[in-house]
Amino acid sequence: MTPADCLIWTLRASARAGRCRAGWLVLLLAVFPSVAAAAPYQWHNVAIGGGGFVTGLVFHPAQPNLLYARTDVGGAYRWDQTTGRWVPLTDWLGRDDANLTGIESLAVDASDPQRVYLAAGTYTNPRVGNGAILRSSDRGATFTRTDLPFKLGGNELSRGNGERLAVDPHQGRILLLGTRSNGLWRSDDHGAHWQEVTSFPAIARSAQASAPAWNGTQQIGIVFVQFDARSGRAGHATPVIHAGVSTTTGPALYRSDDAGKTWQPLPGQPRGLRPTRMAQGSDGRLYIAYADLPGPDRMGNGALWRFDPAQGRWQDISPVPQSSDTQGDGFGWGGVSVEAGNPDVVMASTFNRFGPHDDIFRSTDGGRSWAPVIAGATFEHDNAPWTAHASPHWIADVQIDPFDPRRVLFVTGYGLWASRDIRAIDDARPVQWWFQNDGLEETVPLDLVSPGQGAHLLSALGDIDGFRHDDLTVSPLQYAGPRLTNSESIDAAAQAPSHVVRSGTVRHRLHDEVRAAWSDDGGRTWQTFVSEPPDGEGAGRIRIASDGGRVLWHTLRGSHWYTDDHGRHWQAVLGLPDSAVVVADTRSPAHWFAYDAASGALLRSDDGGASFVADRVRLAPAPALTPELRADPQQPGRVYIGAGPQGLLRWREGELQRVAGVDVVHSLGVGKAAPGRDVASVFVAGAVEGIQGLFRSDDGGARWLRIDDAAHQFGQIQRVTGDPRLHGRVYFATGGRGIVYGDPQ
Repeated sequence: MTPADCLIWTLRASARAGRCRAGWLVLLLAVFPSVAAAAPYQWHNVAIGGGGFVTGLVFHPAQPNLLYARTDVGGAYRWDQTTGRWVPLTDWLGRDDANLTGIESLAVDASDPQRVYLAAGTYTNPRVGNGAILRSSDRGATFTRTDLPFKLGGNELSRGNGERLAVDPHQGRILLLGTRSNGLWRSDDHGAHWQEVTSFPAIARSAQASAPAWNGTQQIGIVFVQFDARSGRAGHATPVIHAGVSTTTGPALYRSDDAGKTWQPLPGQPRGLRPTRMAQGSDGRLYIAYADLPGPDRMGNGALWRFDPAQGRWQDISPVPQSSDTQGDGFGWGGVSVEAGNPDVVMASTFNRFGPHDDIFRSTDGGRSWAPVIAGATFEHDNAPWTAHASPHWIADVQIDPFDPRRVLFVTGYGLWASRDIRAIDDARPVQWWFQNDGLEETVPLDLVSPGQGAHLLSALGDIDGFRHDDLTVSPLQYAGPRLTNSESIDAAAQAPSHVVRSGTVRHRLHDEVRAAWSDDGGRTWQTFVSEPPDGEGAGRIRIASDGGRVLWHTLRGSHWYTDDHGRHWQAVLGLPDSAVVVADTRSPAHWFAYDAASGALLRSDDGGASFVADRVRLAPAPALTPELRADPQQPGRVYIGAGPQGLLRWREGELQRVAGVDVVHSLGVGKAAPGRDVASVFVAGAVEGIQGLFRSDDGGARWLRIDDAAHQFGQIQRVTGDPRLHGRVYFATGGRGIVYGDPQ
């Protein structure tokens, strides 16, 4: 057995004693590393303010200032009127349950302000688990979980449509859930157990209730369920219930008059458009928003209809007609809301109206006349300055506070806005809106770096580019200079941290627009690279040498290129496999390191990354692995490798060590050494000694502290980054809860 064969065999078997003798190239650091109980950490969001799609708002109808919000990938929130901030409710979900951080629907119990329910599940594809009902009897402070026998789609088409989950306002133990593919379901015990309502029309399960998507066809099914509180009395099941099915080919609105036992289509209803949301006034009239597609991606037609059940009469009350070819694209209708104390006051929002822009319309006469409330309004951006560059769009929901009709909130693709006094429009005055998003941090970070000087954090974010955070508690402006839609990779020079590079994608790219930028002032200002590599294709991974001189760009097509002059000239890197991941040494600009999981090769460069040669140690091939490499800031020439199920590795030329006890590494970071130590602190999101969590070691892996806890798991933790200046400080990206940082208490 050769030394290399022994290494591969040893890594697979975790050191079967006595087989390789002097040929061993793996040293196990500890047979039984110790894992300490959870170390107390304080966790906070890095302040950005919004950034993601808030898909729905629910006011409690009987408790003032009790308001909930749901998001497509970032969980649910409760508004705290005392602090003026949103309180996240789903941070307790761990990595194994990350699919539950997309909230399909949210419901409150009108008869019990303590109860709130979440229909949780992000995707319906086969690779993820089923959805769940998360039920709370303490306003979301704690939850009990009931798994469902089907999947939910909180981040799929129609995610901005109405509430699929509803609680009987007179008999709170009864809940109904409209699903995408599985019809209507009912619970009679506060959501603990569920059974299908087989009498609901089969169209909800059929291909008629589907819509085209970027990846094929998605089933949409039932998009809202609403009890008619006027029809019932306390302690008895509410008899009248309405439900909407997302279809254009058959009846879309259904009514039950016997508490859900049987269902009939509403007579005379419009055809050819699918309902998105419905609101009911205290006089019984129904207001239904329609569109040709469920959104939020595309809509080309729509209408707003009113139905008077007493007269059986339907009327198209659309505030504005569809756009003509010269004005812009067609659009649908999203949110609709009726004032609790005055059924003639109605508000409705356009959805995907890009020409001229989305707007909200207000009527004080039941829909006979309308006034726009966004056109000409003023928007306050003080608490999130970056929103000054964003336009309200994807207005899927608008809600009037049932206790303060001057207060109106509406959602967008990047957060939510609240009015100071919506009645200003009645006096022909502009409405004032403020960005009511403090504490609601729903972004998807794609990369992070903590430089050795200047700002403590620079970020690369999906949809909103990225930020330089001089103060983690203050939302700043986005990067000054060239703007990327998604910044997907960012790096700072270890010995010259004012030199920073980032790469990404641009949604509406011009023919020759370069999708990378560089900064020589720590990310305060940016300039575009002169060009991309010959097969650039944007994004990819970009890395910079420790002295800030040379930049390596791993393109989307897989090839590696380097430049010494910000893209004026590019040279192909020699000897580096297309699937290799690269990192620069933290001390010497001549030294770079790479790991190609597909072949198992570990590679080094001694000429500044111009060429690489294979080290004499290697790993077993793992083609499905996306590893993370971190150069040790304390020990030049040493690299940490987060190797997924192969655990945590330490590599120096000719020597590879596996840190015993680290079973799985999902993400890896290094930070400032503990006082009196000469080894960097290491952070691991993964499993240590069979325990899932986020861990820190200050002694090279001999001992580990678990630093997260049961209440703070944040779904999927990724892009873990230690701070090179503050011992114990850790930053990480989440799958939808923004950027989180923690400090030891």
